[in-house]
Amino acid sequence: MRSGRRRTVATILPALTLVACSYSPASQPGVPGPSARVSVSGARPALPQDYPAPSSAPACDPRESLSPLSPLPTPGQMPAGSTMEKILRRGYLIVGVDQNTRYFAELDTRSGRIKGFDIDIADRLATAIFGGAGPAGEHIRYKVITQAQRPEVIRDRVVDVVIDTMTITCDRKVVMAFGSDYYTDGQRVMIRDDTDGAGVTSLADLRGKRVCTVRLTTSIAYLRDDPAHVLPYAADNWTDCLVALQQGEVDAVSTTSALLKGLAAQDEDMRVVGPVFTDEPHGMAFPLADKDFVRFANALLEQLKQNGEWQRLYDTWLKEPLGAQSPPRAIYSG
Repeated sequence: MRSGRRRTVATILPALTLVACSYSPASQPGVPGPSARVSVSGARPALPQDYPAPSSAPACDPRESLSPLSPLPTPGQMPAGSTMEKILRRGYLIVGVDQNTRYFAELDTRSGRIKGFDIDIADRLATAIFGGAGPAGEHIRYKVITQAQRPEVIRDRVVDVVIDTMTITCDRKVVMAFGSDYYTDGQRVMIRDDTDGAGVTSLADLRGKRVCTVRLTTSIAYLRDDPAHVLPYAADNWTDCLVALQQGEVDAVSTTSALLKGLAAQDEDMRVVGPVFTDEPHGMAFPLADKDFVRFANALLEQLKQNGEWQRLYDTWLKEPLGAQSPPRAIYSG
């Protein structure tokens, strides 16, 4: 096994919080206290509170979102009384991100900046509000959050928007508003490319095996409900799952394809296997009441699709891990 590349993953993690403010709630239900036994990586057998609550949401089309604002306002001139005007007056957009995700939001150690597809989308959103040429960094404040914290930072208005590889689901649409699907992916499996992973080509080959994923995600919900009957292990971040697999604490990691490819790119002994077995639209998430901001974001996404900017960003960041993809077709109502 090649340990050099693995050490890189472990050593950069403490530095990530230096780039932006981290969100640290007073307590996190379901996270083991100091006396709990945890692994080196932090991954552990999943507890009931690590899973999303059983679905009580009415059936819906996850891809359906509010119609775009028309016309898109001129940057620097937001409609009076709108959510966007409040952000404009404040002077910056607050965006929730998880900066451990290669291709989407990752620390560039040379520049000290976060980069990736989600970061570029956030940049375009801020520019659409504030205007100006070039990167809109001065008009963005990032809040570093875990995936489990996304609903609470939206609910408590700690952020204006979460742009964080977030799958749109009917359950989530009950407690937060989503923009239209801005990229589509699906869940797969990552294993160690050695004797431990021999013969594994899909989730079905992992029956009774330890599979790591992040708590309170669609990925862990799928593992709980899948007939393969794997043993779900929960972690706070995807990099924790990578370390758990490197250390032999789990047998596989499972989440969407692009996230797995980003983890595998950090360690050449990792391999993403098998077909995609879920269909997951991804969207920007907003406070439920901020319908005007959702419409604004949808209008911006339509503009990015029509002027070729979405395709350029996708090809820059996601074509390698996901393959060629055209802009997702938006579905609007209301």
